[in-house]
Amino acid sequence: MNAPKTTDQKIKSLGMLLLRCGAMMQANGASTSRIRHSIDRIAHQFDVRAELFITHQAFSITLSDADNAHVFSAVKRTTHPGVNFRIVSGISRMSWRISQDIWPLQKIEKELNRLDGLPHFSRPTVLLFVGLSGAAFCGLSGGRPLAMLVAFAATLIGLFIRQETMRRRFNPYFCTFFAAFGASLLSGLVNQLFPHQGFEHAFMTSVLFLIPGVPLINAFTDLLEGNILNGSLRAVNGSLISFMIALGFLLSLFIFQG
Repeated sequence: MNAPKTTDQKIKSLGMLLLRCGAMMQANGASTSRIRHSIDRIAHQFDVRAELFITHQAFSITLSDADNAHVFSAVKRTTHPGVNFRIVSGISRMSWRISQDIWPLQKIEKELNRLDGLPHFSRPTVLLFVGLSGAAFCGLSGGRPLAMLVAFAATLIGLFIRQETMRRRFNPYFCTFFAAFGASLLSGLVNQLFPHQGFEHAFMTSVLFLIPGVPLINAFTDLLEGNILNGSLRAVNGSLISFMIALGFLLSLFIFQG
């Protein structure tokens, strides 16, 4: 059952919460359709209509009641897209719960604060497991244990470089370039020092941890679902990241073949 008619102050408070929901989902890897469905489920329970405009780094929402007597409109700039599916799935689950049993605005805000405050994996944990994924890629491509060890070290160094450059607020695309160059330079150096020992597998797979899987998948799904603008922007973003990976790898290749 829907809520009673929304007052002007209540629609503004709801609008700010929905703006925050959408921006959080956008900044953490949600597809455009998932954001729309989650926002619409919540808005419907409060008897308001939500119009959304979503771009790569901004989220805009306009709310109006059934009589268009109360209208709220706001825009929020989102951070450079990352990936945190705990936040995306948490907001999505919250929207389903609200659709079944309407929540007061204070409860929605409390849940958003909880999701926003969820602890991230520690930096050593991320470095360890991403390094292991790099070693696994090497093993799947035919690399021997020593090559897998080199791939592990190269991936770990590359990720460390990316983390440090991001922490120093470098351009995100250049962070990817430096990470790809550092990882391929280390693995390429080992391959250069010990040729014909199978280390070329580590060299070829050392940059795979940087592949922008989520942006490219979201771009594809957005385009399929008719979200042409956001799909195109995400495709360009994914393509630029891929270009920077290739550029870093190419520079290392040029150094070792020069």
